[in-house]
Amino acid sequence: MENVKFVANKAIIKVKYRTFETADELLSSKLFHRLLASCINELAHCQSPLLEIFAGEHKSIERQRHFVRFCKNLYKLNYHDAAKIQENCETYIANQRTLNDFVMYVYDYWRSYNRYIICDSENDTLDQRPYRTFMSTVEQLNHLIRGTYRALLENINCRPPRVYRQIVAGAEVSVIAIPNIVRLPGKYAKLKSVLVIRQILLSPPLIVNQPNNKRKGKFEKVLVNPIQLNEINPGEWLCFPAKVGKQIILIYFHENFFELGMSLCNLFELASDEDLTTQPSAFFMYGVPGESLYQFSDHPTVFFDDAENKILVGACPNKDEFGYFGYLKKMVLTLHNIHAMKQGSLPFHGALIKISFDGNKKTVLIMGDTGTGKSETIEAIREIGGQSINSMQIIADDMGSLEISGNAVVGFGTEIGAFLRIDDLRPGYIYGKMDRAIIMNPTQTNARVIYPVATIEDIIAAHSIDFVLYANNYELTNTSTPAIERFEDVGTALAAFRSGQAMSKGTTNLSGMTHAYFANVFGPDQYRELHDPLSDKYFTFFFDCGIYVGQLRTQLGIPGLEFDGPKKSAKALLDLIATHNQD
Repeated sequence: MENVKFVANKAIIKVKYRTFETADELLSSKLFHRLLASCINELAHCQSPLLEIFAGEHKSIERQRHFVRFCKNLYKLNYHDAAKIQENCETYIANQRTLNDFVMYVYDYWRSYNRYIICDSENDTLDQRPYRTFMSTVEQLNHLIRGTYRALLENINCRPPRVYRQIVAGAEVSVIAIPNIVRLPGKYAKLKSVLVIRQILLSPPLIVNQPNNKRKGKFEKVLVNPIQLNEINPGEWLCFPAKVGKQIILIYFHENFFELGMSLCNLFELASDEDLTTQPSAFFMYGVPGESLYQFSDHPTVFFDDAENKILVGACPNKDEFGYFGYLKKMVLTLHNIHAMKQGSLPFHGALIKISFDGNKKTVLIMGDTGTGKSETIEAIREIGGQSINSMQIIADDMGSLEISGNAVVGFGTEIGAFLRIDDLRPGYIYGKMDRAIIMNPTQTNARVIYPVATIEDIIAAHSIDFVLYANNYELTNTSTPAIERFEDVGTALAAFRSGQAMSKGTTNLSGMTHAYFANVFGPDQYRELHDPLSDKYFTFFFDCGIYVGQLRTQLGIPGLEFDGPKKSAKALLDLIATHNQD
């Protein structure tokens, strides 16, 4: 029943049919014994007085087991009576306050871990009744741990607490997973034994401390398939099958990065059983162990184009320097963009929104690099538009693609969630999203939040484009450089978009003024031979069919204008929507 592993700051519990059902079973478990030993080691390292209850014998495994037996009695009896029915318990009860504080410390030590339950649903029907499964495993464990803790404290203090706090004491994230359900070419058969996530239960807000908080470099195409360089242990991996726009991409992540892989549920739609009956367009191995990938470069975030099997393969090493959600997200979107270009679509790095403002309905595409004010402008539109905004639908918050359909250009998104810099949001904004949020590295620069903003139905519907704008975050606005300025011709527009100029906001290792081909190093830059003719074709079509093409000066990269800049650009955009092409 019980398979427990502690990996760095993560506690991973794998269960098959059931988990702990009684306090006696919980306190007798490998989980509690390992937790207690680890907690004692930490207290010993700092010479904590809490260890006085062991009278110098805290390192003895037999003494630790003795204390566990005492706890099992203490669950049922007050601490005096518990000591009477077991020998050598005098030191435990010598100081009531120390015993109380030690039990509290063990409980808080457990809760300091990121805690996961993996329900292996092979050969049963757990995934067909997910609510019942989660209730019988996740909630049961949550109530059991919390109830056991409360009973121990009540019997130490000989009175119940006056204040109860219903915190999450069990798993913060739980999944139901099944092996052997994805379609992959024969050479990738080794991946079929990895459990594939079918349902997820999240207890927000989830606080994640990533090993790193910045991304550097770009994703390089290699000529050797990275999957052939490594053997994998299926028990150390999970697969999140993501619906990335209209594509299916299998994201395999190692247990060292479970906190990041699980966070995908707030960003991408989990693919349905029907989705998994077709071959995916790509898959990504996030956390490849060993040194094999370093034959490609010193910073090997790489992908391979398997033309024979019509599938793209991404890979990233199992090192802390790659332990940033941006690596996970951006590689997936790189694979999406490459596949889109192969299908004749034009990928974009930007935000796509559909606004109904004072009776005018428009779809706006804002292209730009990370930190150029796309998301911030959208949030400012919500704030200043107020009741004049009849509706606002986010189709894409980061990446998407365009297609030509008849006499129109239509856009699609990729993500159901947003991955935003907390530093660039207005003060207090994040508190309104806490009930669904995953917050990353909240005490550091480039702290991030992930929360859902759209449905999969919204992002894969075809939305006719009215405005295509480049996010310029580095120029001040004045009478000669207004917040919104229209490009006069295709050549001028293409030059601006191809330049991809932006002032870095510190989300990568770059600083100062930067340039990135079409503000998109995630596929187009690596496949310019595909992208150049596509961009020429699409931009010519923009002008031929009367789509407004211009630049939006957000001023986000100018010190002191991080909040007022996007507000000004948002107001200018709303004014343009209200007056453009009015009948």
